[in-house]
Amino acid sequence: MACPCQTAEQQLDFSAHIQKAQGYLHDKHPELAIPELEAAASLNPQSVEVQGNLGVLLFFQGKPADAIPHLRSALAMQPSLANMQGILGLAEVRTQDFAAGHKDLEAAFPLIEDKKLKVQVGLEIVSLYTESGDLEQAVTTLAALRKFAPDNAEVLYASYRTYSDLSSESMLALAVAAPDSAQFHQLMAHEEIKEGNTNGAIAEFRKSLAINPHLPGAHYELAELLHTSQDATVKREAEQQYHAALAENPDDEKSLCRLAELDAQRGDFQKSLEKFTRAVQLQPGDGDAKLGMAKALTELNENDKALALLEQAVQDEPSSVSAHYRLGILYRKYGRMDEAKREIEIYKKLKDAKDKLRAQYKDLLIVPSEIRADEPDEK
Repeated sequence: MACPCQTAEQQLDFSAHIQKAQGYLHDKHPELAIPELEAAASLNPQSVEVQGNLGVLLFFQGKPADAIPHLRSALAMQPSLANMQGILGLAEVRTQDFAAGHKDLEAAFPLIEDKKLKVQVGLEIVSLYTESGDLEQAVTTLAALRKFAPDNAEVLYASYRTYSDLSSESMLALAVAAPDSAQFHQLMAHEEIKEGNTNGAIAEFRKSLAINPHLPGAHYELAELLHTSQDATVKREAEQQYHAALAENPDDEKSLCRLAELDAQRGDFQKSLEKFTRAVQLQPGDGDAKLGMAKALTELNENDKALALLEQAVQDEPSSVSAHYRLGILYRKYGRMDEAKREIEIYKKLKDAKDKLRAQYKDLLIVPSEIRADEPDEK
């Protein structure tokens, strides 16, 4: 828009420069549009559109220092331009003005709607917090970013790096503050698990429970490791640890499910059903618990109840291979062939997908060592 104080000749010149700039932009020659917008800005420095567009073009042409005055001028005249404030913040960071850049990025981030720019601004904020050591604030921004762009690879990688840094920082802090605590040994157990050292992890869990037998979650976590063993003696101890977990917390739904599975393996389907029923009461949305309950009901020839539970299970856990397979088999028993076919097809697709993923990740996964009763727990 031309300034009313301009002469007619200046207004014509201003319009001519704008038209040329628009033509260059249409032809994808932003570098040629910049001089035209600079000329238009000299004729009418009060044009928000000219100042803003010029600032944006200069920034994306790799000239953040030149862009800043124009972006600031546009925002001074129209502070609601969130996208422009975000770009200003990026330009300020590029020119080492971190305080001003951080302030503008934070103000703009919640208001930016353009997906690409919002991710860029958000990641810059995360980087600033990370570099200053404020990992909690970085996590807060990442939570908003992941909600906005859940499948963005840059966002997911930044999350991985930030949470890894936060984990390392917390581990170091705990090691300094309480190296002999039950919690520190519990933490070290998880580190051993990451390395595939199951016996080392078991040793750390035992140390943590020796210090505090009531440590929340420790009995269940130890039982989960012991449960993976093929050694019958170790498996019996796993069952004892699941019972210990339930003694500490009668509402431990995960331990109930494990004990229900063990009952089923022994052929005691009535006990298994009772435990799975309790687990479903505690966690109505647990599709795996409903699947286990349905298996027990099937063995007890209560197929009608099993069918209803399997239908719920595939709703709760749509990616459950076993639930789709069992539902398909049960539909077939009832003569519902179309539905049976649909469930078996879903089962096959899910199984193929999981097999492919398993093959892709095989080289990345650390294979845990086997746990045996006659092996020492210490490294």
